[in-house]
Amino acid sequence: MIPASAQTSPWDAALAGFEDDLRRRAVAEKTREAYVGDARHFAAWAAERGADPRQVDVRTLRRYAAGLSERGIAPATIARRLATLRGLFRTQIQAGARADNPAELLSSPKRPQRLPHVLKAGEVAALLDSIPAGTPLELRDRALFELAYACGLRAEELVTLDVEALDFDAESVRVEGKGGKTRLVPVGEHARHALERYLAAARPLLQTPDGDPALFLSKSGRRLSTSDIRRRLGGWASRAMARSPGLARAHPHALRHSFATHLLDGGADLRAIQELLGHATISTTQVYTRVESARLRSTYSRAHPRA
Repeated sequence: MIPASAQTSPWDAALAGFEDDLRRRAVAEKTREAYVGDARHFAAWAAERGADPRQVDVRTLRRYAAGLSERGIAPATIARRLATLRGLFRTQIQAGARADNPAELLSSPKRPQRLPHVLKAGEVAALLDSIPAGTPLELRDRALFELAYACGLRAEELVTLDVEALDFDAESVRVEGKGGKTRLVPVGEHARHALERYLAAARPLLQTPDGDPALFLSKSGRRLSTSDIRRRLGGWASRAMARSPGLARAHPHALRHSFATHLLDGGADLRAIQELLGHATISTTQVYTRVESARLRSTYSRAHPRA
């Protein structure tokens, strides 16, 4: 955090207030770091041009956004940076440092709508079934990715799980999601059996004397990282690609997308999917209806004689 003292510049104080506000709202650490990084970038840009937080107006912001665009920055990144600035100047208003929010007057660039990559049910099965059960790490990986698909968990949620988050009696797992929000997600039969085998035969061999409470342990007995998960999934996907070429684009979030889309295909209610995914708003979940619509259009085009 940037120390706010009488000696700090107006930008230092503004950035410190913005970061404090993000902490108060329990914004996830990586998201907070991205927002603060964006805010620092703009503060440096504005300071080079002699503008302090009270002097920034919508024209200043338009020049900043135009400069980003000229440098080839993606529209999604520009939109995120402008959203950051709306938050930054909102905290300035709350602190009484200014009366208006110039970023509210600036529209974000339109972003191309990209549908999430979804694996077919057969591809997911091929991936999971390709993971053998001979070594502790294989048992761990099978349990890890069975749970990821069965519950639609983010990689960040998987690595923060502790053993105590599992409730085999209730057939559920307690997940700490974005913003510190907790949700209970049902665990399917395949994932439950894989977890039972891992906990009985593999985790005790991976655990070190200090007894890390993490559910999924590395070969050195530490909590896995999200990069560990991406690397392990990539390895198993490459192994299974001979049978399922579609696994070339497999990644942890693809399992989450597939979880949601397959539920929708099976008739699940969108609100229920929202709760299972831990989305704050239904609009975020509605992307999966577009995935389903695109799939149906593709099927229609291939199958209908006069499509």
